[in-house]
Amino acid sequence: MLNAKIFEDISAKLSEAVNNSPAKDIEKNMRALLTQGFTKLDLVTREEFDIQAQVLSRAREQLTALEARVGELEALRDAVQTAGSPPARG
Repeated sequence: MLNAKIFEDISAKLSEAVNNSPAKDIEKNMRALLTQGFTKLDLVTREEFDIQAQVLSRAREQLTALEARVGELEALRDAVQTAGSPPARG
């Protein structure tokens, strides 16, 4: 999920601000609330995102190549049909 360092930084800052006060429970609850909130967001790591971006890039390249190939085949089909059809009568 998200880098655990972010949660540690937030926790450290909250600890400094309210050291040994009733806010310790608030810190604990806030941390749990943030963790739960981030979990519900269904986030991905940067590494997972980069991998999917690469997969998408390769898929686009393949799609472009296939579109070009289909265009070539359609042109060839049209040429064969034109060459093989009898002349039009006027």
